[in-house]
Amino acid sequence: MAIKLTKNELKNQKEALKMFQRYLPTLQLKKQQLQTEIRGIEARAHAVRSQRDALNKEFEQWIAVFAEKNAFKLETVQIKEVRTSTGNIAGVRIPVFSGADFTRTEYDLYVTPLWVDIASDKMEQVLTFDLEARVLDEQVKLLNQELRTTTQRVNLFEKIKIPETRENIRKITVYLADQQVAAVVRGKISKKKSEFRSAAQEESQ
Repeated sequence: MAIKLTKNELKNQKEALKMFQRYLPTLQLKKQQLQTEIRGIEARAHAVRSQRDALNKEFEQWIAVFAEKNAFKLETVQIKEVRTSTGNIAGVRIPVFSGADFTRTEYDLYVTPLWVDIASDKMEQVLTFDLEARVLDEQVKLLNQELRTTTQRVNLFEKIKIPETRENIRKITVYLADQQVAAVVRGKISKKKSEFRSAAQEESQ
């Protein structure tokens, strides 16, 4: 894009450069913070899923020891509500897992084995871990979106705006310096012509 080669434009370009240089460190810091938070949340999600898998394996082994294992069905426990609050990381609103509520299908207490209640409790624990991991995944998704935007801005400032503005300042400075030199040369030429005319007039008198 063409720029005006004027003193006012030089002032504008210098102010723009200062602004870019002032905001760039903030953006770089935000980028680093987002990267750190994402790694931490991913590690947390991995740990939660490991707990879920370990508990689920224990649950399946525990169920298998009972001859009446068919007495417990997965649909016995249903998710009623996932409770979340809202958190904020680097200006990004994220869901925070607060817990979950469950419902259980009714069953005949006289014919249903007692261990079914314990199995239902364990199933709720497994589901709770799974739900927490999903909320953590959503956090990572939202933070990754912000990280992409922030990275684009950092690249825009670092690779385009700052170099472009510096080049504009250089061009205007060189042009104005050339204009100043040209004005001095013109002034000297004009002075010499004036002196020549004065001398010619004196000779003619």
